[in-house]
Amino acid sequence: MFSTGAGKPAFLPAMDLELPQDETCPRCLKATALCVCTTIEPLANRVFVLILQHPQEQDRDLGTARLAALHFQNAALKIGLSWPNLSKALGRPVADPKRWGVLYLGPAALPPEARERELAVLDRKGALGPAQGEALAQLDGIVLLDGTWSQAKALWWRNAWLLKLRRLVIEPKTPSRYGKLRKEPRRESVSTLEAAAIVMSRLEHRPDLHSRMIRSFDALLSAYRQSRKGPPPAA
Repeated sequence: MFSTGAGKPAFLPAMDLELPQDETCPRCLKATALCVCTTIEPLANRVFVLILQHPQEQDRDLGTARLAALHFQNAALKIGLSWPNLSKALGRPVADPKRWGVLYLGPAALPPEARERELAVLDRKGALGPAQGEALAQLDGIVLLDGTWSQAKALWWRNAWLLKLRRLVIEPKTPSRYGKLRKEPRRESVSTLEAAAIVMSRLEHRPDLHSRMIRSFDALLSAYRQSRKGPPPAA
């Protein structure tokens, strides 16, 4: 575990990277053939982004948690199963957990107006909360759970303090850009980067943020597909 000060993103080293260090990017920790760091410029953000990654989420090729965090000046990525509270997970005191939100799917039936926004705040019964705009504007930070659906559920149940945060859900207008590269269990299941792009572009009122992040994701997917083609056959 580690801590980070606001405004300075920090990241854990890869725990299972098989490639030699000189074949990986020291910033994103992906193989140099998959590095898209040149497409990423950290943006100043008011709402802090905290990504909790399940330690068994080891898709170093197509995983997007680290890339998502790199897009923000105020962000942190932590790897583990549980933390005592939000302050411990974040690495600094938090004034009011109720001013934080956690993105978690689960069952939720959103009305048309919420589906149009793609983002909603739910109450403790899983229904649409009142004063959506005000509730979203009051958030100081968000927590994203990175891993497979079962791994995200494990993080949710092992960290009871998440229930003290406002629960956010998204309903993307389009399915994940992973396509056939990585199967998602539900239509609203998207990559961590895509989820962060949806949530943060709306919380920060910056549509350009979404397009910037998606361009980086597309660059990663393109590099991945290209790497799988292999070298040309010998003459």
